[in-house]
Amino acid sequence: MLRLTRPQARSLRGCFCSQKRFHHHHKNVMAIRREDINVWERRAPLAPRHVKEITAAGHKVLVQPSNRRAIHERYYEKAGAIIQEDISEASLIIGVKRPPEEKVYPHKTYAFFSHTIKAQEANMGLLDDILKKEVRLIDYEKMVDANGFRIVAFGQWAGVAGMINILHGLGLRFLALGHHTPFMHIGMAHNYRNVSQAIQAVRDCGYEISLGLMPKSIGPLTFVFTGTGNVSKGAQEIINELPCEFVEPHELKEVSLSGDMTKVYATVLSRHHHLVRKSDGVYDPLEYEHHPELYTSHFRVSVAPYTTCLINGIYWDPQTPRLLRRHDAQRLLKPIRPSAAATEGSPELPHKLLAICDISADTGGSIEFMTECTTIEKPFCMYDADQHIDHDRYKTHTSTHMSDYIDHDSVEGTGILMCSIDNLPAQLPIEATEYFGDRLFPYIWEMLSSDARRPLDEEDFSPQVKDAVITSNGGLTPKFEYIEKLREKRLLIREKEQILRKGGMKRVLLLGSGYVSGPVIEYLTRNTGIQVTVASVLLSQAEELAAKYPNTIPVMLDVTSQEGHMESLVKDHDLVISMLPYGYHPLVAKHCINKKVNLVTASYLSPAMKELQKSAEEAGITIVNEMGLDPGIDHMLAMECIDQAKADGATVEFYTSYCGGLPAPECSDNPLRYKFSWSPYGVLLNTISPAVFLKDGQVWCGRPGVVVWCGWPGMVWSARRGGMVWMARYGVNGQAWWYGVDGQVWCGRPGVVVWCGWPGKAGQCGRKHDHDIL
Repeated sequence: MLRLTRPQARSLRGCFCSQKRFHHHHKNVMAIRREDINVWERRAPLAPRHVKEITAAGHKVLVQPSNRRAIHERYYEKAGAIIQEDISEASLIIGVKRPPEEKVYPHKTYAFFSHTIKAQEANMGLLDDILKKEVRLIDYEKMVDANGFRIVAFGQWAGVAGMINILHGLGLRFLALGHHTPFMHIGMAHNYRNVSQAIQAVRDCGYEISLGLMPKSIGPLTFVFTGTGNVSKGAQEIINELPCEFVEPHELKEVSLSGDMTKVYATVLSRHHHLVRKSDGVYDPLEYEHHPELYTSHFRVSVAPYTTCLINGIYWDPQTPRLLRRHDAQRLLKPIRPSAAATEGSPELPHKLLAICDISADTGGSIEFMTECTTIEKPFCMYDADQHIDHDRYKTHTSTHMSDYIDHDSVEGTGILMCSIDNLPAQLPIEATEYFGDRLFPYIWEMLSSDARRPLDEEDFSPQVKDAVITSNGGLTPKFEYIEKLREKRLLIREKEQILRKGGMKRVLLLGSGYVSGPVIEYLTRNTGIQVTVASVLLSQAEELAAKYPNTIPVMLDVTSQEGHMESLVKDHDLVISMLPYGYHPLVAKHCINKKVNLVTASYLSPAMKELQKSAEEAGITIVNEMGLDPGIDHMLAMECIDQAKADGATVEFYTSYCGGLPAPECSDNPLRYKFSWSPYGVLLNTISPAVFLKDGQVWCGRPGVVVWCGWPGMVWSARRGGMVWMARYGVNGQAWWYGVDGQVWCGRPGVVVWCGWPGKAGQCGRKHDHDIL
């Protein structure tokens, strides 16, 4: 029997006394915020009787108005709270679920279920915002006792609501399979005014079962509860309202075959019932706590085949064994050969396992194929393991994110009925609020004393509260610094899935999102068979490029600090194009050599890159440098011109290379009157670099900062560094000189003047000194 009693007065009196330790001469202000994330969220963290204790102690309590809250605000007002929209005065703001990011006040202490401790992607934006605003975040989920058990939770009511829901779902599923059962009298948990009404409906169902009104052809019903915590206990309270006999797991096979049809059977599964060491089949509880990866579960063969409905209430960690995997479900859903007694009007069940209620709601967790939570308004889905198809919720259509899932508006056909609602206690909001408030109330007093601007170590927190502080003073607390690494790992996994999703594509990794990257992506994506991943330290720039071009994926990457990420990206691509500053190319090249992936850059072949020649050859890859306009296309045009001149019998006397093009007036409206088509910093840096050129047959070196001069009328030129290196490669060695004055250039004896420069416009010379300083 589920006990619906008010908490003992002793606990509240004890709390009232404990607040004296934290009492200050001035009043502290606490606020209960409005729940606004989910339309079904009607709970509050404290009930009016808890608020009354706080206001009686001299503290001010603000309550944001909400017509959705199940407990009317008049009761909070009667308890001494002030009902008002503005809660910025409060130093402590509490709620049940997370607030929207834009409603988070800076430098406050917040307490709510943040769902960030597993680096849940949906809440990482909130975490970033909390860190930026230097909020102190207390997460109820991490408030535990000395044994690690949660002390502030809705667990029992999740179990109660989940069990009511799945009994309702079984009624629908049985009906779809051709059977009217007493479970049809049970509705969804939120359809009852309170839990007493829901319990009465379950009792009425149980009464009909005890009269033998269950169809004989479906056989005895068996329910398996995993875990022994509050979630499991809450669900068991409901099953006990039926004529239920609890048996040991090893007895389940016998009762599933020949049990009494005037009752149902249940078993509670603990770790020792299904976990064994992989090496020798033995269970060691102490070893399992520290090394769960050494263990496996035989639930799929020892228990699942004899289970009608599984109620899963265990917390899952990636290191722990799963209860059921996809191929387990395939085997469990193999049709049972009908007996001679089966008729069209009295069919037998297609398979034993009919339903799973995953109250833990861990997507991809202990129930591997539970990849998406259901919702209160769409509580059920059908899972077909043979097709790996998720037939959609039985009420209305909803979209799915997996391409191999299809929607189905019924509970008919082959498969397992799945229920995995992640906010079950919201279906019983009044009882859940009272229950949760009783557990939170003893810790409110020390939370009230929290000052988010003070260092955490200066707070007089109990271990239960201090160990639940996720963020403080703009950073993750030491216990939760792992979240950042987990985020990076999740990001890599998500990126990899996105990159590899389309088969048959040639994948190009483009490093850098600057001016030159857009044309590269535009050209490559003309081919529908090419997919481009643009990686940049500035994710917003990469996202802008991805939004403009098809088959383009943006990722954030800092090549200087994320070498593991870099290596993973290189591995997943067929070609790497580096548009990063030339100093980063050797680092990129080493990853390409290691993963045997070809590399193209638009930079000069530096000595550091030249040193990698042998390693690249041994790896069997090609690394091509100088594949841009300058250097790159200019070389090709130069050689085409010089080779044609030689073929025509001419002698090259003078060669000048003007690179960069002439900027159109509308594109040169900046003070330098220059069209920045690549890194502005790189442009300015090169104009103040020393230049090497040939004059009067001698090598001249221009000092840094003095190599910009005026050329043709109305134009200005900046000499490039090291242009002479190309004389031998162009095959134009000889004596030469050059001299420029008043916009004129004269050429002397036969030979070559090698001069590489950029064009600008008149007036740039006058600004030379200014941008040298810049």
